[in-house]
Amino acid sequence: MVDKPLFTPGPLTTSRTVKAAMSRDLGSRDTEFIRVIRDLRNSLLQLAGVSQADGWEAVLMQGSGTFSIESVISSITPPDGKWLVIINGAYGERILKIIERHGIAAEAIRSAENKLPDLAAIEGALGGGGFTHVAVVHCETTSGIMNPIAKIGALAKEHGCVYFVDSMSAFGGLEFDFAGSQLDCLVSSANKCVQGVPGFGFAICRRELLEATEGHARTISLDLTAQWRGLEGNGQFRFTPPTHTLLAFAQALRELDEEGGIAARAARYRANHDACVAGMRTMGFTEFVPENLQGHIITSFLYPTDDFDFDEFYNRLNEKGFVIYPGKVTKANCFRIGHIGHLFPADTDALLTAIRAVAGEMNLSLSPKPA
Repeated sequence: MVDKPLFTPGPLTTSRTVKAAMSRDLGSRDTEFIRVIRDLRNSLLQLAGVSQADGWEAVLMQGSGTFSIESVISSITPPDGKWLVIINGAYGERILKIIERHGIAAEAIRSAENKLPDLAAIEGALGGGGFTHVAVVHCETTSGIMNPIAKIGALAKEHGCVYFVDSMSAFGGLEFDFAGSQLDCLVSSANKCVQGVPGFGFAICRRELLEATEGHARTISLDLTAQWRGLEGNGQFRFTPPTHTLLAFAQALRELDEEGGIAARAARYRANHDACVAGMRTMGFTEFVPENLQGHIITSFLYPTDDFDFDEFYNRLNEKGFVIYPGKVTKANCFRIGHIGHLFPADTDALLTAIRAVAGEMNLSLSPKPA
């Protein structure tokens, strides 16, 4: 079997060696496995440029990345807490939905899906008082836009709020000043830019936040502080851990280091993105997000014509061995092409060749755009 390259936001194309790392069976209480967990937690802190000595903790949580987001929200919010959620896409909306499902007070500041959050509106809302927490998505994979997390963090801290960032699709594949962004907690997932496989997410949090919010958890299985206490106490997950996924992640972290760290990986992703955008423009496709706001994680492209049949486009590409992603933008018809995972510019070139062939098969009448 030959795997199709996945030009998606995750799960992603993984290396042969990451997949092979899952061929071992380790017990959840095996001393070797407990050592793996300890090393993973330390490696995640190193990747963020922080350490336990600086007061930071990495907490691993079973499930998808969204499980970890819900774990954080439902665990660190006191009964009288109130969130300000900065939204310019579907994943910001998901954060708000999680907050409201737990009966926690919240308000939202929304921007168009191809525009940055309104900093003046955020400052005005925080200046009105009453908020205890601020949340934003780092790379909003609805569109591919990169949000200014450091600027929002400065406003959150100015007004005494806990600051939470969903960096699901950015952490490990984008250089940024973690400590300088004034984060209190960041969440990401195993199957994104570190290039592991699905099965767990993780939260990188200030230790004082975990300690101060003990007892606030609204669930048993997603109790973030209890999970941290367990990992610190005996090195084990409280419930059955995704052993094979964790072994794959350990290999993925080694490969990230061998590649040259985040800087080198970000450069490869940027090369994938640049090749994709240039090639799509020559065929007449247009990006949804303005170039100066677009990240190199994933790109949304507008439908080229009013009668464009995305399902046919997708299926024809799939038959040629390439997987892209449907759109998630609410105000425009788009599809998405991801640039992360174990993909290289040559893979992007192959995808572009397939798209040209499909465009011809579908008789798409497209006008090339400026490079």
